[in-house]
Amino acid sequence: MNASPQGATDPRAQIAQGPMRARQVLAIGVCVLLNALDGFDVLAISFASPGIAADWGIDRGALGIVLSMELFGMALGSFVLGPMADRIGRKPTALACLAVMATGMLGAAYVGSVYQLAALRFGTGIGIGGMLACTNAMVAEYANDKWRKAAISVMAAGYPVGAITGGAFVSAFLLEDGWRNVFIFGAVVSAALIPIVMLLVPESVGFLMQGGRSGRLAKVNRALAGLGHSAVAAVTEPELAPRAKVSTARLFAPDLRRTTILLTIAYFTHVMTFYFILKWVPKIVVDMGYAPSSAGGVLVFANIGGLLGSLLLSVLLLRIGLRPLMVAALACSTLLVINFGRGAGDLSGLSWAAASAGFFTNAGMVAFYSLIAGAYPTEARAGGTGFVIGIGRGGAALGPVLAGFLFEGGLGLQGVAVVMGLGSFIAILALLGLKGAAREI
Repeated sequence: MNASPQGATDPRAQIAQGPMRARQVLAIGVCVLLNALDGFDVLAISFASPGIAADWGIDRGALGIVLSMELFGMALGSFVLGPMADRIGRKPTALACLAVMATGMLGAAYVGSVYQLAALRFGTGIGIGGMLACTNAMVAEYANDKWRKAAISVMAAGYPVGAITGGAFVSAFLLEDGWRNVFIFGAVVSAALIPIVMLLVPESVGFLMQGGRSGRLAKVNRALAGLGHSAVAAVTEPELAPRAKVSTARLFAPDLRRTTILLTIAYFTHVMTFYFILKWVPKIVVDMGYAPSSAGGVLVFANIGGLLGSLLLSVLLLRIGLRPLMVAALACSTLLVINFGRGAGDLSGLSWAAASAGFFTNAGMVAFYSLIAGAYPTEARAGGTGFVIGIGRGGAALGPVLAGFLFEGGLGLQGVAVVMGLGSFIAILALLGLKGAAREI
């Protein structure tokens, strides 16, 4: 490797060690919006599910498959598009994901059969999965060292924010007029975010410092300006070696193998529990005799609980270690999901049970994003995030399907909740095996 130019600096240190600038906060804020869109898009099918079941007369088993189709797509999107973000950049990958999401949501509003809807939800999920891998890496690379864990947690909190605000709007203005309006709303919001990302989100400086790229200094300075930092006269030599390692094989190299395996198992099992609550709440409430709009309201309560859980975890991360918080959150997630299965005598009781379960399941999810972002070096961060989330999304897809067939097989709500709640407990066991293996943010 050639000697670095005299006076060359590593601009990543300027971001990591300097104060948070307003433009950094703004870029992270846009990532929060993108994750909020993910939250709404994933749950759009949940809001629409009672109307879909009524219109097409499909049973719970078939509905469980439809509810999971975008989760299968998310697995593929995270797995394929995460490494792509490490190769071509975070920003262009995020823009491509937005275009896919807008197209898929618009198409879902005009389908004529359950098969068409399932296919379009799968396609939409590809965009959602890729977006999550991108935003997790971008926030980790936009924030300084002091605020990185909290920034990732706030970004993850965007997910329930999107579900709450979108769900409240849908329940109040759209759902009674037909479930197709839910998808039109999602398509419009997805398309509107494309120019916002183009204007306000710079490419990651960490990404630009990986490998030899033409005009690297100019691109780095453009990214620094986009984050409110001053330009540099020269940069250190490009890190050529890591670029060749951005592959699945890199994630299973001796220094990362144990981390990758245990993180994937933990995320896979907890996400089964998480999506059982998010996907089945509306249908469960409607089956109890309540109106679809009331069911949407219970789901909003579950996400309000999730938002509060993620915000509390963000604050606690400034003072308490990540893993102890995760173990506590996952243990409570197991207990509160089982408690939800006990049911309640009225809508208020159901709402509180859903909110308490959402509080701890989402706190666990937020903690995973911080742990995953810190577990991988820069050159493999989006790829590692994509792999863990992509394979883990198999649990997201399996959760609603498994619950659907357990219901179909005659198991009551309490029994199904016990089975699905155990996912968070298995995640605790995997995390205990992770101690000492993962890097820290």
